[in-house]
Amino acid sequence: MASVSIVMGSDSDMPVMAKAAAVLDEFGISYEMRIISAHREPDEFFEYAKTAEERGVKVIIAGAGMAAHLPGMCAALFPMPVIGIPMHTTSLGGRDSLYSIVQMPSGIPVATVAINGGQNAGLLAVKILATSDVSLLDKLKAYTVEMKEGVMKKDARLNEIGYKAYAEEKSK
Repeated sequence: MASVSIVMGSDSDMPVMAKAAAVLDEFGISYEMRIISAHREPDEFFEYAKTAEERGVKVIIAGAGMAAHLPGMCAALFPMPVIGIPMHTTSLGGRDSLYSIVQMPSGIPVATVAINGGQNAGLLAVKILATSDVSLLDKLKAYTVEMKEGVMKKDARLNEIGYKAYAEEKSK
């Protein structure tokens, strides 16, 4: 039984959606991952979204580009949180996707992360699940400490060797 469902309309979205999956893996959260087009296979999409709750899904992460209807349609059919990831597009740089996802009508909210924001979508799903799971909340707090320590290490290294040497190290 999956706690999170990751869905994308095309396999071209996989590099971004894989970042959300990697975060869920890191936190030990079960998930399913699907490629379902709301436009090209509407019957399959409706079945997927309408049965997500009975499959144990608590959060859907939906990525979409261009018209970006997938997250909003998930939110229309699924009663729990939906996180939308707008995909970068060649024609409008992802702004089309972003606008389509954030401009949902009243009553159909979709939490939206940055264009290609797979990692943040995964983290937001973790945070949502952590509201009712103390052990997950503890892991999330530890993750935050690790991020802080990582930045502090980088700062110490920068101050130790100077910006030119640091930039050279980063370019390798």
